[in-house]
Amino acid sequence: MGEEAPAEAMAAGFPAWARTVEECEARLRVDKDKGLSSSEAAARLRSHGANELQEHPGPSMLQLVAQQFEDTLVRILLAAAAVSFALALSSSAGALTLSAFVEPLVIFLILVVNAAVGVWQETNAEKALEALRQIQSDHAAVLRDGEWVPSLPARDLVPGDVVQLRVGDKVPADMRVLRLVTSTLRVEQGSLTGETNSVNKTAHSVPAEDADIQAKECMVFAGTTVVNGSAVCLVVHTGMATEIGKIHLQIHEASQEDDDTPLKKKLNEFGEALTKIIGLICALVWLINVKYFLTFELDGWVPRNIRFSFEKCTYYFEIAVALAVAAIPEGLPAVITTCLALGTRKMAAKNALVRKLPSVETLGCTTVICSDKTGTLTTNQMSVAKLVAIGDVSGKVRSFKVDGTTYDPRDGKIQDWPAGRMDANLEMIAKVAAVCNDASVSHSSNQYVSTGMPTEAALKVLVEKMGLPEGKNGLSVDPSETLGCCRWWSNAAKRIATLEFDRMRKSMGVIVMSKSGSNTLLVKGAVETLLERSTHVQLQDGSVVPLDEKSRKAILESLHELSTKALRCLGFAFKEDLGEFATYDGEYHPAHKLLLDPANYAAIETDLIFAGLAGLRDPPREEVFDAIEDCRAAGIRVMVITGDNKETAEAICHEIGVFSPDEDVSLKSFTGKEFMLHDDKKALLRRKGGLLFSRAEPRHKQEIVRLLKEDGEVVAMTGDGVNDAPALKLADIGVAMGITGTEVAKEASDMVLADDNFSTIVAAVGEGRSIYNNMKAFIRYMISSNIGEVASIFLTSALGIPEGLIPVQLLWVNLVTDGPPATALGFNPPDKDIMKKPPRRSDDSLITPWILFRYLVIGLYVGIATVGIFVIWYTHGSFMGIDLTGDGHTLVSYSQLSNWGQCSTWNNFTVAPFTAGARTFTFDNPCEYFQAGKVKATTLSLSVLVAIEMFNSLNALSEDTSLLRMPPWVNPWLLLAMSVSFGLHFLILYVPFLAQVFGIVPLSLNEWLLVLLVALPVVLIDEVLKFVGRCTTSSGPKRRSKKQKGE
Repeated sequence: MGEEAPAEAMAAGFPAWARTVEECEARLRVDKDKGLSSSEAAARLRSHGANELQEHPGPSMLQLVAQQFEDTLVRILLAAAAVSFALALSSSAGALTLSAFVEPLVIFLILVVNAAVGVWQETNAEKALEALRQIQSDHAAVLRDGEWVPSLPARDLVPGDVVQLRVGDKVPADMRVLRLVTSTLRVEQGSLTGETNSVNKTAHSVPAEDADIQAKECMVFAGTTVVNGSAVCLVVHTGMATEIGKIHLQIHEASQEDDDTPLKKKLNEFGEALTKIIGLICALVWLINVKYFLTFELDGWVPRNIRFSFEKCTYYFEIAVALAVAAIPEGLPAVITTCLALGTRKMAAKNALVRKLPSVETLGCTTVICSDKTGTLTTNQMSVAKLVAIGDVSGKVRSFKVDGTTYDPRDGKIQDWPAGRMDANLEMIAKVAAVCNDASVSHSSNQYVSTGMPTEAALKVLVEKMGLPEGKNGLSVDPSETLGCCRWWSNAAKRIATLEFDRMRKSMGVIVMSKSGSNTLLVKGAVETLLERSTHVQLQDGSVVPLDEKSRKAILESLHELSTKALRCLGFAFKEDLGEFATYDGEYHPAHKLLLDPANYAAIETDLIFAGLAGLRDPPREEVFDAIEDCRAAGIRVMVITGDNKETAEAICHEIGVFSPDEDVSLKSFTGKEFMLHDDKKALLRRKGGLLFSRAEPRHKQEIVRLLKEDGEVVAMTGDGVNDAPALKLADIGVAMGITGTEVAKEASDMVLADDNFSTIVAAVGEGRSIYNNMKAFIRYMISSNIGEVASIFLTSALGIPEGLIPVQLLWVNLVTDGPPATALGFNPPDKDIMKKPPRRSDDSLITPWILFRYLVIGLYVGIATVGIFVIWYTHGSFMGIDLTGDGHTLVSYSQLSNWGQCSTWNNFTVAPFTAGARTFTFDNPCEYFQAGKVKATTLSLSVLVAIEMFNSLNALSEDTSLLRMPPWVNPWLLLAMSVSFGLHFLILYVPFLAQVFGIVPLSLNEWLLVLLVALPVVLIDEVLKFVGRCTTSSGPKRRSKKQKGE
């Protein structure tokens, strides 16, 4: 074990990038020419563990199921079902019937379906970690015992292993470059850092020990890909110690911090309040009715002759259960799920694919959008924006603006392009751009895609826009050819040797042979370095003159102008006097040996003739500016977090409107490192307007999101790379890119953009706000209906009349009859000014005190109406001119009805039979008239309740707008839903089997007229309340405007 202890710590905290190769060998105790011995590798494998990402066990199925019952509403429902089941069991006493168990079975079924949906969503939520494991390499070429093992399983790698990387390899661990086998090594690490281009790697150490990932040029990281070259590297970190391992851990930690959505928090608060209210009302009902099942006489302070009726105690307990069933909006979870699902379909039509249903609602209260730059705000397609050629005299340059933002050669043209034949200087620029180039552009799936370096692909598109020397375009050569002009130039100047790009000379060169047999060197690269190596300049007519100070100054001024606009500049040069390469024709030529050593390339690329330069950029998307203006109008702050360099990012932010054109951004633009060193990060994040964070690493993004959430902001975060996954997981809304996004980012997200477009997020926020407003409408509607049901039962109990509505009827109303209108309210058209209002606070109350008062008034009317029609049937032969005696039922006084429990003591009390549909009800015991005989009165109460709730759904079309201004037909789905609900009610009324299950009977035409007469006033009452609400709102304090808010 003495060997293992230091081995375990040898790479921990060791900044390999800041140490020489020899220091790294010494620290990791390995000889780079022999590698580790098999025994030492085995010992280190035992010490460090396998080179793989840990599996974090998720919650068990039992835990997932238990989690679904943590909601307060669900727990109340569960308790109500259990009590209801016990009562059904006791009341059935030997004769078990299905109808007695309908209510508990339906409630249990709701709970089972709700739990199943919840478990299904949870099991789909944690796939990001699995997708991350797919990124890891499977095998590696490793030096062990002095011999190369060509395909060692990557999981067996340990710190100290010597590994060879080749083109196309996936890097198996975090490694220090020991030496380059080829002249260059380029690695695609954008998924880890967010950089647009692949990056060059070197074996030279980096001086800074606290360098960020982008600056660690001598390190290659697990999960990235080698796109060019070959190298020998030393494994420094494996498994969870790698950068990708840290991201894996961050995703896991972020998933543990998943917060409830704003809506879920509000529903939980509502559930808790509901529990207290139900408890209070149930206690009140029992206190009011205790005299019916518990009597005693007081002898001083001592109770005597205590009499307790278990039957009546059970009856009033059933009323309490009915109260619970009435108070709980059982259909609410199902309607919310349906509304959110409909919302996802609307968003999908706008290219926003929602992966997690609750995020639809959360989008509506987004206050901050943290957006990546590359591919989201920009097109992620490099394009040439400016072409600078040499003029007709020394010291003069010509500038051409190039339109277009994609790889489509037909997208845009070159402004002020000379008509007719191209001049010699422009021909040379086209030749260099086309031939000194390894990229390609092709047409695939209705879009143009590049292969190779994006900057080189942009140059090829430029050549197509320039056309052919005689003035024709590429289509005249071959209409089916995407790069017809480039193909023409490649045929005219055949490439016979390549001087690969390297970081030292910052250029790439090719030797080409013309059809006449003469050789030319074509070079492209950094403008400053090409100027240093140039002695002449080519003028417009093709003549070559010495590069004087005047010409140099003109070129450098053009370079400065383009650079200040954040354009990436590339220069073009050539050389015709090639010395020993003048006759070069391939590898058998004597000069070929000079090409084998990249150290000779700089000497070959001297005495150049400078031809011109081009300014390239990753252009912003056209629609982004308007989208950011929409965000500003909607009170949403936009923060740009990118891995790109500061200057480029600032220029783009100025252009797209995150910053105004002349704004001083010194207090609004920071690198990730500068932000982390800031004393008061929260104060920085609270600054008004846009913010920019460049050179941001995964931990920086996470910290920004975490601090914003702590400050009460609702954060939407966009990202596409592996490096974005932890922040996507942590944000309230993680938004991944559908086209450029990695699987890891998609799996960690809540929403995927099918078109990778920032404006799609803004459209989705608008849709989220609309959905939330509609959800508020149906939640208000359902809750007001439940208040009415509670009021009905409470009044029944308080007045002492027979129970008007039984639990199974209330359950039918809450689940089936209320369901269609509530769902249809989800189709309400959005307000026209929905994106002109500030975002609602996530802690805004779902039901304001005024709305609660309104629905208490409505609820009280529902209670009076349902109880009133019950009393009217028993006590009145006609009501408001409507005859009710057609069925032959016996009328009683109100006093008799409210004291029906004493019926057995009444003298000479008799009742006549009455008819209901095809049934005739007769009573051997007249007191049964108040129990079995109440079936008609109960049916009237239920029908009034259904009719009132249908009319009440019209009230819910708008919170404050009158039905005269927003008529029912603005939402035809609601009219259809009302028809469906009435149809379902008719179904249980007029199908004998169902009527028996629900304890109701058919109604006559006169009885239906009475139902409508009693139900319609609910619309008039709410219209008056809406009018009062509008008057008080217009005279009261107004909501803060955008300017007051400081946006």
